[in-house]
Amino acid sequence: QVQLVESGGGSVQAGDSLRLSCAVSGIGRMFEFYAVAWYRQPEGKQRELVASITNNGRIRYTEDVKGRSTISRDNAKKTVTLQMNSLKVEDSAVYYCNVAVNVNYTYWGQGTQVTVAL
Repeated sequence: QVQLVESGGGSVQAGDSLRLSCAVSGIGRMFEFYAVAWYRQPEGKQRELVASITNNGRIRYTEDVKGRSTISRDNAKKTVTLQMNSLKVEDSAVYYCNVAVNVNYTYWGQGTQVTVAL
C-alpha cells in the first residue's frame, strides 16, 4: 500500500520560512522513475501546483513561489521536500504531496496546513 505522509506545516508570520517534507512508502524502487510535486489548496479555492520535479530532475515552479521556494527529492530515502522562504499571507493553504505514476494515475498525501499571518 502506497502512503505519502506530509509534515512540516504550521502557523508562522509573514517573512518566515517553512520546510515541508513528504515521506513515501510502499512504492519500492519505482519511486525514482516517477515525477513528484507539491500542490496547495487555499480555503475555498481549487488545488494548484506549487512545484514539481521529474524523474530526471527537471523542476518547475508556479510563478507565485518562484525565487522563494526550492523543491528537492531524495530517491534513496523516498522523500520530497519543499523549502519555502519569505512566506506571504497568500501562501496559506493545505499543502499536498503528489507522486505521478503517469498522467492518469497519481498518489496523494493527506495534506499539511500552512497558515501565514501578518
